[in-house]
Amino acid sequence: MNESFLVIGLGNPGREYRETRHNVGFMLLDRLALTLNARFTRLQSRALVAKATYSDRKLILAKPQTFMNLSGQSTQGLVHFYKLPLNNLLIAHDDLDLPLGTIRIRPDGGSAGQKGMTSILERLGTDDFPRLRMGIGRPPGHMQPPDYVLQDFSKPELAVISETLDRAVEAVLIFVVEGLDAAMNKYNGGIEK
Repeated sequence: MNESFLVIGLGNPGREYRETRHNVGFMLLDRLALTLNARFTRLQSRALVAKATYSDRKLILAKPQTFMNLSGQSTQGLVHFYKLPLNNLLIAHDDLDLPLGTIRIRPDGGSAGQKGMTSILERLGTDDFPRLRMGIGRPPGHMQPPDYVLQDFSKPELAVISETLDRAVEAVLIFVVEGLDAAMNKYNGGIEK
C-alpha cells in the first residue's frame, strides 16, 4: 500500500516546556518515535522531523519548533512539501475542555481556543482534517488558562498522562492502518480499564 501519513504534535520547544500541559502533543510524538524506533534527526519547515514505517505505511512525525502560537507555519510547509491529502494529516494537541486522561479523535472542527490549532486553521484555510485531542483538564480556581497550560504536570498527573500517551500511540497506529472511523470507535470513550 505504501500510503504516507503526517502526524504533527503541538508543543513549545525548549527544556523548560518539556513536561508542561501544553506539550502533550510533543510528548505523544516522542512516545510514538520510541515505539517505532524512529529519531528526530532532521529540521524541515521549522519542525523536528522523524520518519518511520508501520504496517507498510510511511509515517512522517513532526514537532514544530516555532512555538505553539505559530504552529501553522510548520504545518503548512510540511503539508505542501509532502503533498498529502488532509485526511492523511493528524494533529495531536492538548485540550482544556477534556478531563485529564481523556483522548478524543475528530475528523474536523474548530480550535476550541487552542492557539496552535488556531494558527493551523488559519494557515491551511480549512478545518477539514483529523485531530487527536488529549485532555489536560480545566485550571483550578481563578488560574488563567495561559498560566495553567505552561505549568508542569504533577507527579500523579504524569502517571495518568503516561497511560494516556500509551493509548494515544495505539490510536494513531489504528488511524494509520484501519482509518479514522476505527480509531474514533475504539478510543473516543473514557479511560479503558
